[in-house]
Amino acid sequence: MKTKRNRKQDILDAALHVAERDGYMLMTRENIALQAGVSVGLVSNYFGTMKQLRRTVMRQAVSRGIERIVQQGVAMRDPHAMRAGE
Repeated sequence: MKTKRNRKQDILDAALHVAERDGYMLMTRENIALQAGVSVGLVSNYFGTMKQLRRTVMRQAVSRGIERIVQQGVAMRDPHAMRAGE
């Protein structure tokens, strides 16, 4: 049985996958939900607005060193991406 924490992590991992595959600004709740195998409502429940979801995804991309996503954030002048190391 999935715990709340595990489900949220699964959705975040799916969001990172979608952002890397489709592009950070092109990810949608629908694509994330499909990738995670959950409802769109559950994505919204855990991460709120797309702005909040993108912020969380960028923070995780910086933390995990996912260059493709971070580079997109730098190009968009995202503050979290701008603070990432080289």
